[in-house]
Amino acid sequence: MNYNFEDHDLYTGDKEYILKVRDLADEDKPREKLIKYGPEILSVAELLAILLNVGTKKEGVLQMTSRVLKEYGEKNIINQKNPKDLERDLDIPLTKACQIVACFELGRRFFEETRGGIATVRTPKQVFEYLKDMRDLPKEHLRGIYLNSRYQVIHNEVISIGSLTASVIHPREVFRPAIEYSAAALILAHNHPSGSIKPTQPDIEITNHLKKVGEMLGIDLLDHIIIAKNKFYSIMSNKKKKIK
Repeated sequence: MNYNFEDHDLYTGDKEYILKVRDLADEDKPREKLIKYGPEILSVAELLAILLNVGTKKEGVLQMTSRVLKEYGEKNIINQKNPKDLERDLDIPLTKACQIVACFELGRRFFEETRGGIATVRTPKQVFEYLKDMRDLPKEHLRGIYLNSRYQVIHNEVISIGSLTASVIHPREVFRPAIEYSAAALILAHNHPSGSIKPTQPDIEITNHLKKVGEMLGIDLLDHIIIAKNKFYSIMSNKKKKIK
């Protein structure tokens, strides 16, 4: 048996019709809701829809923003700085991808100026809490957390998005941000949408390989965390236990 997605687009006769914001009642339109009630009442998808303004020929702007946030994850998209990656991974126009990256970059800069603190991660559990948004992602994501010498997060980003069963990892993609942001160390994390936290043999082999690459570059790979819905697995911690 094969799973098949149902088509939920609105049709009129034989011609496909994409539901647009203008088809909604005034009280359901994001811009009108913002004016009447303020931004707090709007969902992230609705706020993003106001920014992007219009969709494409294939989907309305609300359909697009809802899909983008579901497939990429809210925290992941906030930290994505390459619009070409968004264009490729999410099948959206490059202009839309640029708008998204610019929006979150502005927010990040203002937030970092006022937040008064920087996240610090020293344990696998802290990594799990920091990346809690990865627990329910439908696809496998590889994330890199880049740290300074005081274990403070100076950058984190999506390195790759794979299928439900595998993610392709290239050392150059892992260590490029570390060099760009002058990181002293990094932590990798990827989610298993299946719910299992048992590392695969490729997970272990890739971790060992990247550890050696980091040693040559003078950048420590501190851990590789596997994340599921309510649990996590630290490859490095369990490796040390086995050695003992």
